[in-house]
Amino acid sequence: MSMTDSSMPAGDDQPMMMAPAAASQVELPRIENPIVPHATIAGHALIAVVAIMTFLASLTIGAVMLVRAAAGDWQSEVAREVTIQVRPVGGRNIDADVTRAAELARGVSGVADVRAYSREESARLLEPWLGTGLVLDDLPVPRIIVVRIGPGATLDVAALRKALAAAVPSASVDDHRNFVDRMRTMANAMVLGGLAILALVLVATFLSVTFATRGAMAANRSVIEVLHFIGARNDFIAKHFQRRFLMLGLKGGLIGGGCALLLFTLVELAARWLPGTAALDQFTALFGTFSVGIAGYVAVLAQILMIAGVTAMASRVTVNQTLDAIQ
Repeated sequence: MSMTDSSMPAGDDQPMMMAPAAASQVELPRIENPIVPHATIAGHALIAVVAIMTFLASLTIGAVMLVRAAAGDWQSEVAREVTIQVRPVGGRNIDADVTRAAELARGVSGVADVRAYSREESARLLEPWLGTGLVLDDLPVPRIIVVRIGPGATLDVAALRKALAAAVPSASVDDHRNFVDRMRTMANAMVLGGLAILALVLVATFLSVTFATRGAMAANRSVIEVLHFIGARNDFIAKHFQRRFLMLGLKGGLIGGGCALLLFTLVELAARWLPGTAALDQFTALFGTFSVGIAGYVAVLAQILMIAGVTAMASRVTVNQTLDAIQ
């Protein structure tokens, strides 16, 4: 028997020779799963938390800027005025004392205008505390003289006090320094309070992102451990989490900050379109305007970016700490 006769049929040999080539051309399915899962309940919850935190922080910033601007206007306005109070004294003509005090004030350098209140006008100043319809003839109601200081000028209050003490002993000068100091203290306290609230918001955001990052790492722990053991650097894994949580923080910040900016705009438009109400008039008298100005809008936008940055940083720090703990 020849070697040809003892070999297997050619038809049987052909499949065996082609099998390796055919197998090499078969494409295995590739399943690409992100290291950080997308569209999870925890991710949506984190967006909601960041949005709420950003909204509250934006309202705080708007209120702080509104109060600070109003306090600055009040300080500037009050600092440009000095009040002379002339008390009625037995044996002296109060009208003559008021006229004399006004003349002395006009002669002081830096004075732009002097206005002496009449007896009726001085009595109306007491109506918010005593009510209307009262007869104040028998009460020693003092007379008020308002002295306005010229722009850029400085009033010598000590010289004015000395001149009044010599000519009108019953007159006293109030430069409103205590009131201005209280307004400045209040404005500074509001700024510090706003910064404290903003710091609490950032801390709460950092903690929320920390727990969310640990939850995401726990859900994909097997994948992360495999990547870690085959040589993937911590920086590679951390960047995936950082990008994902940066987008979550940015979405939440835009939602919360956008709602706050929309509220500021609506309130400002309502104040322009609905004037005349008692509450609105009182608020306008205190704060001047409902607008937070361009600075307020810029501050809210900067806060959105800051919260997004804190979210990304918190995620990166948490991932690096967790990976360092894996032995």
